Amino acid sequence: MGDTGPTGPVMDRDEVDRALARLGAEHEAIETSLLALQDHAGRRLLEGAELTGVTAERWAAAEASITLLWTYFDAYSGALRTAREIRARRRWSSREDLAELTELMRGEAVTVAGGGATATGPTLTGGPGRLSERYSLATLVDRMNQLYATSLDMVVAADAVWSALPARIDLLAAELRRTRELAHSVGVRPGEHPAGDDLERITRTLTRLREQVVSDPLAFWLPAEGSSAPGGGRPDTTVYDREARALEDVRREIDAVLAVRQDAEQRIVRLRDVLSRADRTLAEARTARGEVLAKIAATEVPVVSGPPTALQEQLAAAAEYRRHAQWHRLSPLLESLEEKAEDELLRARESLTAVTAPLAVRAELRGRLDAYKAKVARLGHAEDPELSEKYEKARRMLWSAPCDLRVAEQAVLRYQHAAAELLGSAPRVPGQGGPVDRTGRGPGA
Repeated sequence: MGDTGPTGPVMDRDEVDRALARLGAEHEAIETSLLALQDHAGRRLLEGAELTGVTAERWAAAEASITLLWTYFDAYSGALRTAREIRARRRWSSREDLAELTELMRGEAVTVAGGGATATGPTLTGGPGRLSERYSLATLVDRMNQLYATSLDMVVAADAVWSALPARIDLLAAELRRTRELAHSVGVRPGEHPAGDDLERITRTLTRLREQVVSDPLAFWLPAEGSSAPGGGRPDTTVYDREARALEDVRREIDAVLAVRQDAEQRIVRLRDVLSRADRTLAEARTARGEVLAKIAATEVPVVSGPPTALQEQLAAAAEYRRHAQWHRLSPLLESLEEKAEDELLRARESLTAVTAPLAVRAELRGRLDAYKAKVARLGHAEDPELSEKYEKARRMLWSAPCDLRVAEQAVLRYQHAAAELLGSAPRVPGQGGPVDRTGRGPGA
């Protein structure tokens, strides 16, 4: 048809029928979405919750948006109903009917009371509220889509946090209660053990976290970057994850205390044995030192310290902790004692080695002298007078007390050189350039 109006060419009957069908489908889809939003579990929870923080602010805006959504929908439904009534007047709509339908479906013919103002006052466009405002059906649909998306995003986000975090917090709290009971059974209590203090702190944090999640779920929502879909994002579990790791650390420490309870007696017996061996080694070193001072002349011999009384006192304290089932105190003490006891045994052995070094040097010189004598005898020179004299001189020095190692070694070297000249080969002298001394100092230094 060639007639035109304020909204452009007047639609013909086929265009009107197609437009009505499309508007009817849109109406049905919008109604289904609004009813789904109305019945959404998250929305019902938000309505009944005592909200705080950002969630309270956004829910107040969302409630106003949902109210406005229904207002728009009612206006849209009224316009669609009117259009259907006009089309139903006649089987073949008149030119006046078609012009009215065109204006209704394409023009700004829908009046919304309140001018689209929300409960907070301003309209969607940011201007002041009006008593009423006129929209086209297309604009009305755009407005409803926008309001629906923002409202659904808020509802879905809150519901996602409520569905995820409180249940996980409750499970962690149950594990926390079991751990506290176990900790109490082994003496791990607040003020007496760091793990007991950690359990108290985790308890306070989880209690506070649950209250905050219930009252302000959107404070624990991380929107997905670049996502425009309603509910795009995930719950923020940073605090929960941190406390879960802290509880796991405490549980491992409690397990270590339990392990101490199971094998404490055996570990204390082993500690006594190690310290006893260290004491015996030190006693042997003290005896050896007296022997060295008596048998070796002009030699500095290290002083041998006595057994450390502090370790014996700590071992007695460990036994006392075990008798009184103070496992949380026994656990770190045993670990420290085991390390110190091994260090003490190593120190005792090193002390014995240092003290007996001059005796080892003398034994090496004796062995070297006898080895050369056997070699000379094997080659038929055992009765050589010069060699015999040098041998006897070296032997008297090495088998007399106190023995001067420096002088004795020189005597052994002279015997070696004489034997080598007689046998026609140069002697191979260990420690060429100075006397052999396993202590790192020349004898008599």
